[in-house]
Amino acid sequence: MNLNPILYPYIDLAKMIVETFGDDCEVVLHDLSDIEHSVVYVENPKVTGRVVGESFDQLIKKVILSKELKNNHVSNYYFKSKNNKLIRSSTLLIRDNDNNLNAALCINIDTSKITDQINSLIALLPNSKDMFLKNLEEESIDYNIELDDESLTVKQMIITLIDNILKDSINPKDLSRDQKIDKIRFMDNKGIFLMKGSVDIVADKVGVNKVTIYSYLDIVRGKRE
Repeated sequence: MNLNPILYPYIDLAKMIVETFGDDCEVVLHDLSDIEHSVVYVENPKVTGRVVGESFDQLIKKVILSKELKNNHVSNYYFKSKNNKLIRSSTLLIRDNDNNLNAALCINIDTSKITDQINSLIALLPNSKDMFLKNLEEESIDYNIELDDESLTVKQMIITLIDNILKDSINPKDLSRDQKIDKIRFMDNKGIFLMKGSVDIVADKVGVNKVTIYSYLDIVRGKRE
């Protein structure tokens, strides 16, 4: 297995976590040096259908930009998986010896069994609504978009991710217009532009002004051709 050496100890940890919590638990390891193919290991992939070679989905939106991020982890947030399961998840951000973000470990728990039981119980109660499940599915995300001095590490993590996304065989400023739009599309899908100031950062790195980045965003969001 061709893994970043920093991730080797987490393989046994992933196996132990799944053995502890059973078939409804999955552990996913991300190598963030290759953002577009960040998934490098999945223990018990039947939970969400994750496969090696995919990219992350929730990492920026529900972890890095969350006000719940403390001590490099966010616990017990919810999302719907691509196989339509309601997943309770916790993510640990992994740093190297220089304190640079370069990996993440995600624990995903399938809540189907417990939510089915809750639905069954609620069905026995007259005039009741499933507020518990409704609250989970409509969970509001508290993004740490406005960054203060204490959140500079968050900004640095986003910059690191931007650099990794733009890491090509050529200088990012030499990318063609279509290539730049593809990169902007990927960044937008992953939540990069939720952080205030990210447009300016990306514009500087790809050698255009921020108005151009906004025009690219309009294209990828279907607002213009």
